Amino acid sequence: MKNSTAPHGQDPPVDWSGIARSKPFQDLIALKRAFIVPAYVFFLLYYLALAVLLGYAPRLAATRVISTVNIAYLFALSQFVVGWVIAALYLMAASKFDKLADDVLAILEKQRGSQ
Repeated sequence: MKNSTAPHGQDPPVDWSGIARSKPFQDLIALKRAFIVPAYVFFLLYYLALAVLLGYAPRLAATRVISTVNIAYLFALSQFVVGWVIAALYLMAASKFDKLADDVLAILEKQRGSQ
C-alpha cells in the first residue's frame, strides 16, 4: 500500500534518519571506518616518512643500492606499490561492505513495502 502523502505514481519518501539509525547501517559504517581510518593513517605516515628520512638522515637516503639508484628513490617508488596494495586490500574488503549495504537496502525495501 502506497503512502498517501506521495504524489500519484511516485515512491513514498524515504526515512533516511531511520536508515542511518538502523543496526545494519551502523555495522556498515563501523566496518568501513575500521578499514579506512587505519589504512589512511598508515599511508599518510608512510608517505611522510620519506620527507623525514630526507630531512633527518640524508646520508642514509643517499646510500646507493644499485648503480645510481639510492634508498630515497627506492622508498619513493615503494609508495606506489604500497598504494596499490592498499587499493587491492580495499577491493577485497569491499565485498563485506557490499553485503552490509545489501542488508540496508533490504530494510529500505521492507520499509517501503509496509507503507
